[in-house]
Amino acid sequence: MINPSIHGWIDKYFAEQKHKEDEIVIDEVEFYEATRKTGFIFGHIVAVDTIIPIDIDNWLPIEISKISLLNTLFKVHCLVTKKVDSVKFTSDCVAFYKSLNPKSSSIFKILSSNSNVQNLEEIIHTRVQTNEDIFSKNFSHVITNALSFIDVLAFKKFLELGEIPEKYSNKIEEIVIGIVSISLKVKTGKSVHDELLQKLFESSVRYNKFSNASSKNIEELDLSYLNDEIEKLYIVDLAGISLWSDEKVENEERYFMFKLGENLAIKDEQIIKNIDFINYFITKYKSEIPYFNFSNPVKHFYDTTTESVGVLINRNKKRLIKEIRQSKELMYLLAKSTHKDLDKEEKKKVKKQLLDICKTVPSLTIFLLPGGALLLPILIKFIPRMLPSAFNENSNEDE
Repeated sequence: MINPSIHGWIDKYFAEQKHKEDEIVIDEVEFYEATRKTGFIFGHIVAVDTIIPIDIDNWLPIEISKISLLNTLFKVHCLVTKKVDSVKFTSDCVAFYKSLNPKSSSIFKILSSNSNVQNLEEIIHTRVQTNEDIFSKNFSHVITNALSFIDVLAFKKFLELGEIPEKYSNKIEEIVIGIVSISLKVKTGKSVHDELLQKLFESSVRYNKFSNASSKNIEELDLSYLNDEIEKLYIVDLAGISLWSDEKVENEERYFMFKLGENLAIKDEQIIKNIDFINYFITKYKSEIPYFNFSNPVKHFYDTTTESVGVLINRNKKRLIKEIRQSKELMYLLAKSTHKDLDKEEKKKVKKQLLDICKTVPSLTIFLLPGGALLLPILIKFIPRMLPSAFNENSNEDE
């Protein structure tokens, strides 16, 4: 089973998938629509488009983002080269990211190996991160994922031309910013989510400043740079999710979508198809997407984070139990917390000792990040379930 949190996951992905050339998708629109169906375009990934299914139900959001970005990059590599070659793919992918970023950038600082696979693992980990604290990441990863498709578009250009057109990613992102900015202005039904959506884009863009968007209407926006069909479809879909509110894209806002389609030389039938899919996808998954649960962000944060923390704890259960049992004081305080409130000093001791333990378990270093202390109560809540025998004086069971 693949674990994107552990080194070697890319090799594991290729070993398990056993890709074959007769599985290659050769139509750009077919590739795009299959990718969109996974939620990757919308920043809320619900599946990975692979021949051999990958069960992501118990994965962390960052792990899902990593496998989805890798899989989508590989599929576009197959689309362009018409070959299945994992070695050439990893080599091309690392070369692409080196070309995408100047030598002074963080990409070059993280490369620590001569192995293309290991370097690609580190690059992908960096690309799906935001510069936000844990609480903010719970919301901003949705847009970061959506903008990750720009990497896929740029990689396609790199493979086709042997290089990335000058400032390609900047220009695509600039168009995205312009479209989203105008979309928010033309919405007829303003919602509490609109300000959040703008903030999410502000925190997720890599090449531009969101506030630099100067176009006031769709007619003023220069879309002549877009040539590929999938570039155009991507722009249409991001406009659609920006306009979506109250269960649908309103009729008044459809004019904007059709005008956008006209400017991009996309037929009305395709625009209707895009609108219908956006309505279907967001309606189906609305309750799972942090952006649409902004009315109670703290509750949503704890609901979704409790799931993630539970996954981490279960994966590292034996190591965690061993570390906890080595501290009699911590064991006593945790047992006490199950039936009595701890005082301020006792809570401080529990926090310090748990953070010390987290330092020794790589997968639990999330608790050491900015905002990580907010998650400690969730960790403490799980521990008694893991150690029922530890709170039973008559039990001699030892794991």
